[in-house]
Amino acid sequence: MTTLPFPLADEPGDDAREAARKLFAGEVDFLKGVVGMQHLPPDDRVEVCFAGRSNVGKSSLINALTGRKGLARASNTPGRTQEINFFTLGAERYLVDLPGYGFANAPVAVVGKWQALLKQYLSGRANLRRAFVLIDHRHGVKAVDEEIMTLLDKSAVTFQVVVTKADKVKETERDKILNQIREKLSKHPAAYPEIVVTSSEKGWGLPTLRSIIAGLP
Repeated sequence: MTTLPFPLADEPGDDAREAARKLFAGEVDFLKGVVGMQHLPPDDRVEVCFAGRSNVGKSSLINALTGRKGLARASNTPGRTQEINFFTLGAERYLVDLPGYGFANAPVAVVGKWQALLKQYLSGRANLRRAFVLIDHRHGVKAVDEEIMTLLDKSAVTFQVVVTKADKVKETERDKILNQIREKLSKHPAAYPEIVVTSSEKGWGLPTLRSIIAGLP
């Protein structure tokens, strides 16, 4: 039997699921939004970040993970939010919401400034344990997604793909798109070898993703 490259992450056991549920049901608060490296909070706790192109469902996923509808705010205008937003998860973790990338309508100067900040953040944050790169299940990996993956490769930051909006895809189409994602990931040395498939609306994959975050040392 051939094992698929980049298999779907296993569902957590009962103990891990419950520990993660308690963590995310506890205190989760917005800390600050930053537009420059000098404003970053101290790197004194485990940190994970969420990256994804505009309208991939990043804010919805963060809100669903934490059970707080208005924690991360989605913008109706791609590229509107240019801050790196920090949230505290309990006393020992940060959740970091990176601005959506791939915004064609944003001014070139704004895009350039954001890209520079992102590169500085990814290469200079010692406590960043993992980046979660969100991929829309309806579209698979696009060129702009590969750009961020390449940046993560160069920054030596381990990243794990989280597939969003799985409920929006016909069951017969899901494997085809997942295989496209797997093929693209095979070219990226920083890619973590498991994929998490989620639906913020249906709750699919959320216990798995919570457990992964809760389990990072």
